[in-house]
Order: sequence, then structure tokens, then C-alpha cells
Amino acid sequence: MTRPIFAVINTNALKHNLQLIKKIVSKSKIWSVIKADAYGHGIKNVWKSLIQTDGFAVLTLDEAILLRKYGCNKPILLLEGFFKIKDLDIIYKYNFTITIHSYWQLNMLILNKPKYPINIYIKINSGMNRLGFNIKNISKIINIIKIIKIINITFMAHFAKTSYKDYKIINNIINYINNNINKYNFLRSFANSAAILWHPQTHYDWVRPGIILYGASPTGHWKDIKNSKIIPVMTLNSEIISIQKLLPGNTVGYNNSYYTNKHRRIGIIACGYADGYPRNISNNTPILVDGHITKILGDISMDMIAVDLINIPNANIGSKVELWGENIKIDDIAQSANTIGYEIMCSLSKRVPLIIK
Repeated sequence: MTRPIFAVINTNALKHNLQLIKKIVSKSKIWSVIKADAYGHGIKNVWKSLIQTDGFAVLTLDEAILLRKYGCNKPILLLEGFFKIKDLDIIYKYNFTITIHSYWQLNMLILNKPKYPINIYIKINSGMNRLGFNIKNISKIINIIKIIKIINITFMAHFAKTSYKDYKIINNIINYINNNINKYNFLRSFANSAAILWHPQTHYDWVRPGIILYGASPTGHWKDIKNSKIIPVMTLNSEIISIQKLLPGNTVGYNNSYYTNKHRRIGIIACGYADGYPRNISNNTPILVDGHITKILGDISMDMIAVDLINIPNANIGSKVELWGENIKIDDIAQSANTIGYEIMCSLSKRVPLIIK
């Protein structure tokens, strides 16, 4: 018998979220970010539902090549550019847009110059201190790139803090960057998901939505976007596969981590940390059983979760369970596990079947 766990990918929700973003950034073009296999949703499963985007942003050459093989002729941006000089031949072949964030990439680009115009994103270090050039050196970078001549340039930045509370911080960074690049007539791409929602002054020519495409909050708190009309795209479903009746003094799961002092009925759900459900999660985490919210009891096992059924008397073998999705927000699950929705999406196990609707 097929194990009753599966994740539904709602492509209509994905289309809805993209259209919502289009309205917010009406004057900007959109890179739909589908790196990390579309945040665990599957590039193959979602790219056609995002066909109204202006381009796709990915991390690896493999992801970019897959898109081309699937038939995508939209612009494709490599968010970290290339890693070896031999990558450039593939980039030129498929006409990818590349990010340049380091001098070693510039040197390789000079050694393997393109034979036709290509699009280059120059990454500016805006305070994240991961990738990007110091803004004070931007004139030097431009002069090096001018040696190659047949290149179209866009400035790119990524902000460390972009919640709705960070308006002043963002303005200071934007002003500092612009004071150093305004003399160049190049396009700009600064806004990620949070900046799209809360900082319209960052939108400029291209924006790069990621997490909000998939229906979760860039701050990790659903309450911050609950009025935005963004819809969750992924719903993780399962069923109850066992019912246990506990007596006062009984414990639940490994390490006897849950103890009951009353008669209690519990359900065992076909889902565990090997499916991508976070192991280090609070017992107060909400879970939906037959349309009723209940809570987890005891430690998460590799393949099973115990839940309280004391207030759901009709729940039984085969009762439907939602672990996250339309009703139980993935951000709330992430909060209970002291992580973020991004990580949980990306951690969904390959053994969990995906149903595309």
C-alpha cells in the first residue's frame, strides 16, 4: 500500500502570487527566483506557471540548462555567476545572464571574452559581506569590464535587513549606493521579497521575488504578510495510520518526552523528520486533523508523529492531516522549530510524492 503522505503544489496559487507581485512593482521587471529546485517545489513543476515573469533567477548552471531543455526561452540569471573558466563557454552557448561578484571572475571573463553582447550583473556589497564589490571600487570595476566592450551592465545588491521596520536603514544604504553609481547609465536590481513588499524605493528596473512567490513570509512571521493576499503554494498532507489509547502515567515516543496524567487518545501520523518535518519542534505546534487544530505530543520520529486527539473524538484511521499549507502556515511551523520557512521548504524529502494541481 502507498504510504499516505504527499505534498500538493498549487500552481494557481503560484500564478496568483506572481500577478500580485506584478501589481506591486508595476514599473519593474521581475526575476522569479527558482533556485534550490524552486525552494523545494521542483523547477520542472513550477516554471510554466511562472511563464508571465520577465526572467528566471537560479543558482547553478545545471538549473539554468534544465530550464533551457524544458523549452524556456526567457532570460536566465545566474545569481552567483560562474565558478570555473570553462563555465563561460556554456553560459555563452545558452545566453545566460551572469553575476560578477569577485575580481577572479573578472579575470576569467577577460581570458574568455564573449563573442557577442552578454548581460552582466555587477554585485555590490551592501553590508551582507558575503559576495560583491566594495562600492568605493566600482569605477575600477567598470573600467576593467569596458576592456571586454560587448557587455550590458546592471547593478545588483542584496540587503541584510528589509523588514517593514527597516525603512531608515534601507534608505541609508540605497542613498550611499546611488551616490556612487548615479553617474553610470546602467540598470539596477536591488529588491528581494521583503523589499518588494515594504520598500518601493528599491524597486528600480528589476526585482527578485523568492519566498513570496511560494506563499511564505520573508521575515519568517506569517502575521507580517497575512493581509497581503499572498497564498501558500505547498501543502503537506498525510493521514492517521494508528490510534493509541493512553492511561494516566503513560508516555509517548522516544525519551518518554511526553507524559499524560489523564486518559488520552492519540493518533500516529505517517510523517517524520525523514520526510522533512523538523525534528526539533515544540509540542505546542499546531497540526490539522479532520479540519480541527490539535497539537504534537512527544518527539518527532524518523517516520511518524504523535498528535493529541482528546478533542477530536471522530478522528480515526485514515483521518486527513495537514502538516503545513493552506491552513497551517509553514512560517508557524518554522517558528516552532526555531528556523525559517525557507529551510523547511528546501528540506522536503525526495521520498515525499509531489502532486501538481
